[in-house]
Amino acid sequence: MAVKTLYKYLDVNGGLAMLEHHNLQFTNATRLNDPFDCHPALFDYSNAPEMEAGWPTAEFISSMEEQFNEIQRNKTWICSLSKNHDSLLMWSYYGYHRGVCVGLDMEKAQKYLSKIMCSTYIGALEMEVQYRDIIEKPDYFNDVEDILCYQLSTKAKAWEHEQEVRLLLIDPTPAGNLNHPCFAPMLLPYEPKDENEVIDWKEVRAYPKIGGECFESLYLGINIDEEEKEKIIKVAKKLNPEVKIYQMTIDPEAFRLKAVIIE
Repeated sequence: MAVKTLYKYLDVNGGLAMLEHHNLQFTNATRLNDPFDCHPALFDYSNAPEMEAGWPTAEFISSMEEQFNEIQRNKTWICSLSKNHDSLLMWSYYGYHRGVCVGLDMEKAQKYLSKIMCSTYIGALEMEVQYRDIIEKPDYFNDVEDILCYQLSTKAKAWEHEQEVRLLLIDPTPAGNLNHPCFAPMLLPYEPKDENEVIDWKEVRAYPKIGGECFESLYLGINIDEEEKEKIIKVAKKLNPEVKIYQMTIDPEAFRLKAVIIE
């Protein structure tokens, strides 16, 4: 069952950009902070079937399937969200509790993210990450029922505290047309040095827009700057007057955070 509300942890500048542009950022799977993410080496390709005619050979089949999964990784863009808004570790990643956490109503957001074109679904897939300690890799040809899901949603148990749910865009740039109206706007996260700079397309981010009503809550870090706090509250309320805003505080009874609503 899909989780109705998912959360995005950000520093203040990232939170302001997200609210001001009312969009989500998708990053190419090869550019995430875990080098194992979506990697074709998650599988064991050594047990390819032997063909009766002797061709293609098992070695050729193994090589082609591994290359196919590398291609799949290269053309996948991911937006990482969390099921929790009160993770101590997640808050510490974003400016020592000076950042924000944005709550998204996913039922409403998927209405913007889901698109059908020429009878083909081109919207954002939603996958809950499965955390595993892989002692023996699964046999690619015999052990995995849903290869795509396994490749795109498997992470090491070291990341389990993130409680991640992923939104995925598969090949969001049709024929290199970055401004196609049916697809997410594609932008570089930095300014090129000059007009002759060669751009690696995997550095480009996808920014599909969603409606203001999708932003159902905003959580403010314990150490957030007061001036930045006022600014982001103003932006959030302008985007969605019904947004619920919370100040994160220390729970004196345990090592955990408490969210206190700001009226």
